[in-house]
Amino acid sequence: MNGFCPPEPLLRRFFVIFGLCLIFLPLFSCASRINGALGEGGRADLLVSASLQPRTMALIRSLSAVAGSASADGPILNGPALARSMSAAPGVESVSFSNTAPAAVEGPVRIAKISDFLAVADGRTGGGFIGFEQGVSGGRCTIKLSLDSGPRLLSLISPEIADYLSVLMAPLATGEALGKAEYLALVSSVYGRGIADEISQSSIRASIEFPGPVQSVKGGIFSGRRADFTIPLPDILVLESPLSYEVIWR
Repeated sequence: MNGFCPPEPLLRRFFVIFGLCLIFLPLFSCASRINGALGEGGRADLLVSASLQPRTMALIRSLSAVAGSASADGPILNGPALARSMSAAPGVESVSFSNTAPAAVEGPVRIAKISDFLAVADGRTGGGFIGFEQGVSGGRCTIKLSLDSGPRLLSLISPEIADYLSVLMAPLATGEALGKAEYLALVSSVYGRGIADEISQSSIRASIEFPGPVQSVKGGIFSGRRADFTIPLPDILVLESPLSYEVIWR
């Protein structure tokens, strides 16, 4: 870790809610996959799985030892604990996670209306980062994430995660404009080249079924009712360019 250690209070909070960040707005390098279906009216049922890469797992072990927060052989990701944290996020109806390994979790997430997920609770319409439209001839779903909206959405999931990401200097939390190469060099200088390499090589994969045959996809591929996306992890952490996805079905 090159002698660097985040403040201890942030470390303690981090181990309770760390997995939440892995699932929707990942912090460290991980293997994450989302499979699910978007139904009529915007209901979404997802099966989420996430696991840490080896060097990242070793880093978390080291940080937990410094904070005295976990045993050497205990779970790094606590499925039930992170499910309790995530259940408080706007738009989430239910969450249930279990550990499939000390550094891996899996379980279902149900969202009653996808456009309400992480929507701003100020009475405005369309306050979230996901748009959903459904008509008699089909529908459209959009996802937009930028350096302007990313930190705000992150704070809706958990202020603690936002604090910890700020310690790690991720633009997703800080709002600071950094290029991907610049950010990875920064991570490498603080945590070592191995962690930076795992981040640069990681991605999130999502496969979602829609209410009707998909007609077009922006940012992914499709077949029948299903659209598939592969999102490089650095693209989310840095948001050097805004992320924009769209699926249209009939």
